[in-house]
Amino acid sequence: MKKRMYLFLISLLVAVFTLAACAQTDDTGGETPSEQPDGDSSSEQPDSTDSGSGGDSSDKPAQTVNIGYSGPLSGPAAYYGENTLTGLELAVEEINEEGFEVDGQLYNINLVALDDKYLPNETAANAKRLVQEHKTPIIFTPHSGGIFALQVFNEQDNFIIGAYSSEPAITEAGNSLTVRIPPSYAGYIEPFTTYAMERFGNKIAALPTNSQYGKDWTEALLPYWEDQGGEVVYNSSIDFAKDTDFFTILTNALEDDPDVLFIGGPSQPTAMVAKQARELGFEGGFIVMDQAKLDEMTAVTGSYEALEGSIGVMPLIEADYPGTPAFVEKYKAAHDKNPGSEAGLHYISMYVFIEAMKAAGSVDDPAAIYAQMQTGLDNLPEDKRVYEIPMIDEKGGFVADLSVAAVEDGKVVPIPVE
Repeated sequence: MKKRMYLFLISLLVAVFTLAACAQTDDTGGETPSEQPDGDSSSEQPDSTDSGSGGDSSDKPAQTVNIGYSGPLSGPAAYYGENTLTGLELAVEEINEEGFEVDGQLYNINLVALDDKYLPNETAANAKRLVQEHKTPIIFTPHSGGIFALQVFNEQDNFIIGAYSSEPAITEAGNSLTVRIPPSYAGYIEPFTTYAMERFGNKIAALPTNSQYGKDWTEALLPYWEDQGGEVVYNSSIDFAKDTDFFTILTNALEDDPDVLFIGGPSQPTAMVAKQARELGFEGGFIVMDQAKLDEMTAVTGSYEALEGSIGVMPLIEADYPGTPAFVEKYKAAHDKNPGSEAGLHYISMYVFIEAMKAAGSVDDPAAIYAQMQTGLDNLPEDKRVYEIPMIDEKGGFVADLSVAAVEDGKVVPIPVE
């Protein structure tokens, strides 16, 4: 009798614990909150929420909007990719401290970042995944090849491209859901050419990155150089995804004694090209295409000495805009290094997109958000103005004054641009 009673009690306890475990599994959907799909850095639920329908947001829990990113987070361009991503991350961190309200609903941002290794086909695959799995209304990508790959289907799949490239063809394509974040590089051609010719001479050798962006930059610069009476003595390109030693190509480029080298691509490998050119005895100047940043290049060269005579874009830390000092301070505290323009412009653009969402009254209607981008720029808080971007043009490109600098006597000096 006692044995039967003991077995009955054991069976009863097992049943109770089994029911409790089932209830707990149903609550979590069988997955703990920390479990995420493989290969991304998302930290929230995978699906974006619908926009709010009005009312007081104070009594509603915050919902989540997923924003996508596809860029080079591994390989030779990883340093460049990380610089773009960290600007977005800092903006998201700040925005999520209080959230933002759209149509009476409070929202937070979940930034879902995927590595595309600087390969356009990977960018396209990542974007498909971001839209299908995370319902991202906006996807940032920081290279022209990836941007062009997304423009094939972004209107059909209904997402905005946050296009970080100064390639003017990006907006000239007429894509109705593309925002070009940096100003077009077309404005750099004249001041770069004038400075380099006047200081060093009229013979140029071209060694840019072999990306489409590099090819287009070259096709814009070299004809203008020749129109100004210059001579192109060498014209090739470098595959930074494969090449790490540039002595052979530099030796060939220097055979005809150029006065100026046209170089560019991600900052670190571009700096290595400049450093090795000096080691081979080159004493002329460098035209540095706008992807590479003079201050970031010193991480490789050790100082500005090897970059003497370079002309490129003004380093962000030398700029004087309302939000620049605070941004530089916060970025340095988080990453123990100075921010570049990639971080600064991505930081601004995230805030502009959020302001556009507010004006549109929606977090999930890309066309409505895109239509309010000018309002987003107008409403950008002054303390977030790391750069001054007064307008977006009719084709979707941010318009800003160009900020040009050169290295003279080991220091970065501003170069006036008319």
